[in-house]
Amino acid sequence: MRLTTAVSELPGVGKRRAQALGRLGIVTVTDLLRHTPMRYEKEAAEGAIGQLPTDGKTVGTARGEVVACRWVPGQGYGRKGRFEATLSDLAEDFSGLETPTAGLVLPPSGTRGGAEASVASSLGAPAGGGSAGSTSEGSTSAGSTSGGGTLRLTWFNAGYLRERIHAGMRLRVSGKAKMFGPYPQMVGAKWEVLEDEAASPTAKADRLRPVYPATEGLASTVIERVVEEALPWALTQVVDPLPEELLTHHAMPSLGEALRMMHRPADREEPKAARRRLAFNELLLLQLGIAMRRAEVEQKCAAPALHYSEAIDAHIRERFPFALTDTQSAAVAQLAEDLTRERPMNRMLQGDVGSGKTVVALYALLMAVADRKQGALMAPTELLAEQHYLSITALLAGSNVRVALVTGNQREDLGAVASGEADVVVGTHALLSASVTFRDLAVVVIDEQHRFGVMQRASLRQPMAEDPGGTDGRSGRRERMPHTLVMTATPIPRTLSLTLLGDLDNTTLTGLPPGRTPVQNRVVGPGQSDEVYTYLRTRLERGEQAYVVVPAIEARGGGESAQTLKSVRAQAELLREKFLAGYEVAAVHGKLKRETRQRVMERFRRGEVAVLVATTVIEVGVDVPNATVMVIEHAERFGLAQLHQLRGRVGRGGGRRSLCVFVAEPTTEDAEARMDAVASTNDGFKIAELDLQIRGMGEILGTRQSGLPAMKHATIPGDLDLLQLAKRDAAAIVAGDPELTAPEHAGLRRVLTRLYGEALGLVDVG
Repeated sequence: MRLTTAVSELPGVGKRRAQALGRLGIVTVTDLLRHTPMRYEKEAAEGAIGQLPTDGKTVGTARGEVVACRWVPGQGYGRKGRFEATLSDLAEDFSGLETPTAGLVLPPSGTRGGAEASVASSLGAPAGGGSAGSTSEGSTSAGSTSGGGTLRLTWFNAGYLRERIHAGMRLRVSGKAKMFGPYPQMVGAKWEVLEDEAASPTAKADRLRPVYPATEGLASTVIERVVEEALPWALTQVVDPLPEELLTHHAMPSLGEALRMMHRPADREEPKAARRRLAFNELLLLQLGIAMRRAEVEQKCAAPALHYSEAIDAHIRERFPFALTDTQSAAVAQLAEDLTRERPMNRMLQGDVGSGKTVVALYALLMAVADRKQGALMAPTELLAEQHYLSITALLAGSNVRVALVTGNQREDLGAVASGEADVVVGTHALLSASVTFRDLAVVVIDEQHRFGVMQRASLRQPMAEDPGGTDGRSGRRERMPHTLVMTATPIPRTLSLTLLGDLDNTTLTGLPPGRTPVQNRVVGPGQSDEVYTYLRTRLERGEQAYVVVPAIEARGGGESAQTLKSVRAQAELLREKFLAGYEVAAVHGKLKRETRQRVMERFRRGEVAVLVATTVIEVGVDVPNATVMVIEHAERFGLAQLHQLRGRVGRGGGRRSLCVFVAEPTTEDAEARMDAVASTNDGFKIAELDLQIRGMGEILGTRQSGLPAMKHATIPGDLDLLQLAKRDAAAIVAGDPELTAPEHAGLRRVLTRLYGEALGLVDVG
C-alpha cells in the first residue's frame, strides 16, 4: 500500500466507514495521517481493580470476571433503561503484569462473601445468592469469585448488552472510574471479552490515548483503530520536504517522527514538539510561496516608471480642497518613490476609518495621469464604486481629468477606457473582464474588502518586447503590469500581515484628519430599542441625521429571518409610523437599481432624508458629515471589524458629538467579546488585534475566499516566533534558489506547488 491508497482499502474500513471518513476530509492514507488528535487522555496501565485511578479524568484499564449483571428499565415516560454489571478481580490474570495485586485481600477458595456479597447487595440481590428481586429484569450472578476487587459497570440505553454480557465472562474494561459509595464505578466503559488466558491480549501499558475529531457514525476509537493499522507502514513512506540541515539547525523532528509523536506519543511533551514542527511546516510553505511570488514579479514583470517633480507634486495638491496631514504627506512620499521605479509597486495602505486613505490613493492615480497614463480604482461593491466615482469627480471638478465608471451594470464608458480618453477609471471587479481594455494602465488601487486574486492580477499583465535593460538594470523578456496599491480601512494586525501579506510593502496612516471626532459607543439590549429611538428623535430635532443598520433586506420564509431579524423595509416602516413620524426615512440596500441608490444617497447628503435605514452597503465610502448617530440592530450578528467599519460613517462632522448604539443580544462568548471590544475602544488597530484573538487567524484570512488551505496547526499570534523563523528561512532559501530547482529543494517545490500553487500563482513558476 501507498500513502495515496484510499482508506476504503484499509482493513476494517468498509463502505460505510469510508463514507464517514470522507465527511472528515479523509480519503487517502495521507489524509489519515494529517487527521491528528485534538487532545489526549491519560490511560493508566492495566492493573487490579483496587488500583484503578478514581479521579474521573484518567482512563484506567482492568480485567476481571462478571459476577452479576442486570437490566434496569427506565422509570417514567420516555426514560430509557440501563445495563449494570459487576466485575471482580481475577488474581491469576495479573501474575505476569507489571502492576501486581499486592494489598488485595482475597476470600478463601470456594467461599461466598466478601466481594460477592457486596456486589449482590449493590445490585439489589440477596446476599446469599439466588435471583435478583423484582426491581430488575433478567438479573444473573456467577457461582463464585476468586478476586477481592469490585468494579461497578453501567451502560445507559444499552439494552443490547443483555445478549452480549453475562455472569461468568472474563472482560477487559477501560474507562474513567469514580467512586460511587464504597465501590469504583465506570459509566459507558469500553470492553472486550477474554476467551482464555492463552488467547488473552497482552496487558496494556500506561499511555496517552489520542482523541480524534469524529463525526456521526464514526467514533474517535474507530479512527484510532484505523490509524493503528496504517501507521507502522505509512510512516516509512513519509518523505520530509525540509532539508535535513534545516531540521538539525532548528532541533526539530523529521516529518515522519512528528506524525508518530502526534498519533502515538510516548509522553505529554512529544505532541508539543510535533505540533511545533507541523506548524513550522505550514508557515514555511506559505512564506516560501509568498517569497517566490514576490521574486517572480520582481524578476519577470515591469511597471512604467512615472515621472515626478516638485511641480507635479504641487499641481496634484492643488486639486485637493484641504492640506494633507503629515502622515498623508509621508505616505504620498513613499508612493511617489515606488511609482518612479520599474519594479512594480505592491504596497498596502492601511489606516483607521476616516484617516484619509482615499486622498492618498487619488494622489497615486493622478501621478499616472500627469504622465499621460491611466489609473484605475477597484471597489468591492457597485455602491462603493459609485461613491468613489462621485467623490473623485467632485474633487477633480474644473480639471481636464476625465473620470469614468465601469461596473456590471454601467459600461457606457468602455470606449473611452480603451482609447485612453478616460484618465481615471472607477469600477468593480468588472474592470478585470475581457471586455475591458486599457490603453495605458499604470496604477491600480484596490479598495477595501476586495483583494486581487493571483489570476486576476495576471490578467492585467501585458506582453513586452525583449528588454535589453531598464532603468533598474534588469534585462530579458518581461511582462508589463501596473503598480498596485491595496487599500484597507480595517487595520490588519502586524502578525497577520506578515503571514498572508508578506509580499506587500506597508504604509500606515495614523491619527484623524481635522474635523473628525471620536465616536461615543453604547451597547444596549433589544428591550431598550424604544428608548434608543425616542432619544434619536431628539437628535433629529437638532437638525442632525442618522443611520439605522439592519442585517436583512426583507424577511422571507418561515425561519429566523422572518420571525426575529429586523429588515430594511420593516424597520423603515416602523420608524415612519411609530418613532419618527414627520421625518423623512429612506431605505437603501444592494438590490436597488443604481439610479435609485444614487438618488436616495444624494437626498441623504443634501439633508432631505433624516434617517437612512440600510444594510451593510453603507459600511464604507459613504461620507455625510451631518450624520451623527448610528443604530446597529442585531449587532451581535456582525463581525468586529465590520462593526468598526460601520460606526466609521459617523463622527465626520466638525466637532459635533457622535454616537453609535449597538443593539445586541449576545448568546455566545465570542459575541459577548465582540460587544465588549467594540464598546471599549475606537482604535482600529486595537480592534484588529482583539478581532484576531477572538476569531483566530483562519477566519480573518478568509482561506476559502483566498483559495488557500486552512492552517491546522499554526496559530497567530501564538506562533509568532515560528512565523518570524519561517519568514527568515523562506527569504534565505528563495534568495539562493528563486524557483526551488536545487535537488535539496525538490520536495519543498513539489509540496508547495500542490498546496499553494494555484492560489499563489506558482503553477507557472520555472
